[in-house]
Amino acid sequence: MSSESVARILVVDDEVAIQRFLRAALDTGEYLLHQAQDGHTALAAATATRPDVILLDLGLPDMDGVEVIRRIREWSQVPIIVLSVREREDDKVKALDAGADDYLTKPFGIAELTARIRVALRRSQQQAPEPVHRIDELEVDLSRRIVRVRGEEIQVTPTEWDILRLLVVHAGKVLTHGQILRQIWGVAYLEQPHVLRVNISNLRHKIEKDPSRPRYIVTEPGVGYRLKAE
Repeated sequence: MSSESVARILVVDDEVAIQRFLRAALDTGEYLLHQAQDGHTALAAATATRPDVILLDLGLPDMDGVEVIRRIREWSQVPIIVLSVREREDDKVKALDAGADDYLTKPFGIAELTARIRVALRRSQQQAPEPVHRIDELEVDLSRRIVRVRGEEIQVTPTEWDILRLLVVHAGKVLTHGQILRQIWGVAYLEQPHVLRVNISNLRHKIEKDPSRPRYIVTEPGVGYRLKAE
């Protein structure tokens, strides 16, 4: 995050009502908002203001929001959270594969949005993941390759470890099926999502108290998975 005491947030949306709503909700002592109503203005503002987080609508009047994500990713890793009415799975996958860090469908709750912003800010401040990742009763020791639940060491396979480590490194961020398959198995497995589903199921049975209602590895339907960060 920037050296100032507040986080700079760039809101990119052409709906005046959304702009007003987000300004009222977020323009506090904790956040400082900048606003843009189209893609070209957003790209210029991202360069000029160097925001700590970008909240981006996909339906912009001059270019698609996915293209805005691609252009920003050419030079910056600033966290991008998509806020869009588009509910189709392929729209979410395209945005995340282009480089978005998270995706919320309108309408959304301000409490959930601010939680996602906090996660994005924490991730951007970390040069590397903490050696030990703890959340509730789950503990993942990256340096020693140890997984514990309620203090008891859990045995995982090498592949399960690789998946869990990837999720920990990107805790709070949605990873698409394709991103995980590419990282763990390679491009030859991009059309075999069942391989990932089986391993996620096995992991959940080992670390979740109730695998049917997971607390840690959260499913983003039709898109991918996210490791709960808080």
